[in-house]
Amino acid sequence: MTKVLCVGDIMLDVSAVIGSSILPGVETRATISTQGGGAAANVASWLSVSGTPAYLIARVGDDAAGQTVLAELDKYGVEHSQTIIPDVNTGVVIVLVDALGERTMFPDSGANSGLSLADLPPLDEITAVYLSGYPLVNPKSREGALDILRSVKERGLPVIFDPSTVGVLLEVGLIQVRGWLELVDVVILNEEEAHFLSGKKNPIEAAAELLKSTPLVVIKRGGNGALAQARGSSVVQISAIEAVVVDTTGAGDAFAAGFILVWANGGELVDALNNGAALAAKCVAIRGARPKS
Repeated sequence: MTKVLCVGDIMLDVSAVIGSSILPGVETRATISTQGGGAAANVASWLSVSGTPAYLIARVGDDAAGQTVLAELDKYGVEHSQTIIPDVNTGVVIVLVDALGERTMFPDSGANSGLSLADLPPLDEITAVYLSGYPLVNPKSREGALDILRSVKERGLPVIFDPSTVGVLLEVGLIQVRGWLELVDVVILNEEEAHFLSGKKNPIEAAAELLKSTPLVVIKRGGNGALAQARGSSVVQISAIEAVVVDTTGAGDAFAAGFILVWANGGELVDALNNGAALAAKCVAIRGARPKS
C-alpha cells in the first residue's frame, strides 16, 4: 500500500473573511476562524481522509496552538511526529480572504524553522515523499531539508515537490530553485510559479522548459484546469471542475494530494490530474485548507 511522507510546515491558520475593501486606519468587519494549515500538513490531511496513509514531520511550539494542530492531525488519521520546540511559538499564518474567495497570506514559520535530518522517521513503510518548498526557502531549515531530500533519494523514493509561491521563491532566487528541481521526480506548481521558473508565459512552453530540470511537470491553471507532461511524452490537459468558490486557501495542497493518490499508485496521468482537480474543487467550496470530516 502507498504511504506518503509529507515534509514541510504545519501551521495554525487564522482566517479573516472580508466582504468589503480594507480602509487603512479604519475598522473592517470580518468573519474570523482558526484551523490547521501549512502545505505539508494540508496535503497529509487530504491524503489520509481519502484513504492513503500519510506521515507528517510535525514541529510545534509548547503552546495551545501546537496542541490544537496536533489533535487535528489525529482527527484526520494522519500519523505524525510531535517534536515540541520550547520557547518558540507554533507556526501561524494570518489569511485574509476577499469577497471573491482569493486569499492573501502572512506566515510566521515559528517552530517549523530548524528542520533537520534528525526529524526524518524510519522509511521502511514509505513509498513516496511530498516536499513543500517552504522549508527549503527558510534559511534555518534549508540544509536540513536538503539532507532529508538526499536521504530519501538514496532510498530510491520518488519525490513530489511543490516549490511554494513566487513571493517566497523570490527570497532565494531563480538559479537556486531551478537547482532544487533537478533533485526531484515531479514538480507541481501554478501558472505564476511556472512562468517565474521557466521564463515562459505559455504553460505548455513552460512545461517543456521545466522538463529540462525534472522528469514530470504538473501545472495547475485554476479555472482553466491543469496540464502535465513527462519527458518523452505528449502534454496531457484537463478542464477545471466547476465549484462555488468560498475560499481558495489550500486548494493547491488538495490538488497535490489528489494527484499523488493516483500517480503514486501507478495510475494514468490524466486520472491523476482529474483527481487533483476534484479535491481542489472540494477545497475551494469550504472555509479553510483542510477537509471537513
